[in-house]
Formats: sequence, C-alpha cells, structure tokens
Amino acid sequence: MAFSFRCSCCNEIHEGIPTFGFDAPAIAEWIPENERHKRVDLGSDDCVIDQERFLVRGCIEIPVQGEEQPFIWGAWVDLSQKDFDEWVKAFNLEEREHFGPFAGYLGSRLPGYPDTFNHHVVMHLRNKGTRPFIEVSPSENPLHIEQCGGISHDRLAEIYEIAMHGPRGSDA
Repeated sequence: MAFSFRCSCCNEIHEGIPTFGFDAPAIAEWIPENERHKRVDLGSDDCVIDQERFLVRGCIEIPVQGEEQPFIWGAWVDLSQKDFDEWVKAFNLEEREHFGPFAGYLGSRLPGYPDTFNHHVVMHLRNKGTRPFIEVSPSENPLHIEQCGGISHDRLAEIYEIAMHGPRGSDA
C-alpha cells in the first residue's frame, strides 16, 4: 500500500512519498534581490556566494516506516573552499563515490524542525547522476533522530502539511 493521507489544511488526498527541496541556499535568499546577480553564482548543483561561501546540493534521506522509499529533503551543504574544489573535480566523473566524505554545515532551514541552518553534516558523494547523500551529524535535533530511526506516516503527513501550508497557527 502506497503512502497517502488527507491533508488537514487543504482537505486534498496526497499520494506517494514526497520530496521537498530548495532552489537556493538560505543565505543566498537573505541577500537583497537587487544584489544577488553580483554576489550569487547559483547553478543547479552548486552555489558560490561572494567568492567565500561554497555550497553543494545534496539529499537528506529519512526512512519512512513501512515504506521502501525514503522521504527526501533536497538541501544545501556549506563546504570549505578546499572541499568544494574537490567536489568540482569529481562532479563530471562517472565514478566519484570514493571522493570525500566532506564535513560541512547545513545551508537550508527545513520546515517542521528546530532551526537546522548551520547544523553539522557530512556529505558523501555518489556516482554520477545521483546527488550527494547528506548525513546529519549526531545531535538531539529531531532531524538527526529521524534520519537514524525513521518516521511514521503521521509524522510524514505533518511535515508535508508544514512544508506546503506553513506551521499551524501561523499567518504564512
């Protein structure tokens, strides 16, 4: 049986394990829009800000209890310039999972969790065609706990509602 639920916000039935992601790192969005074209070099898989912040897009995979497919956050990892340069060297290679791993910091704020921005992570490259795997470093943050232990269907529905409609009780 595939995951489905009736959304308490829009009353629609949503089916399938969702994936949510961010087009740009949080810090790129904090730069005034009229300055972004000068300060932000945003690609589909990487972002360089002010020639001093180096971010790569990857996947935080969270197992869903009773499902084969994980729930995935497409998120950004802030790396050192040295590690970013290694990632650039490996980017077009077919076999690249032997590069790294790369320690960094989460460059995205994930809705439904306490602040995840700058949470320590480790990025693991996968072979060409698959974005890197982001391992959330040990902490008391529910993101780490859920990546290790998985989430229930009810928790996935809660995350979906927050990601699509904003936190309950907010004006967002």
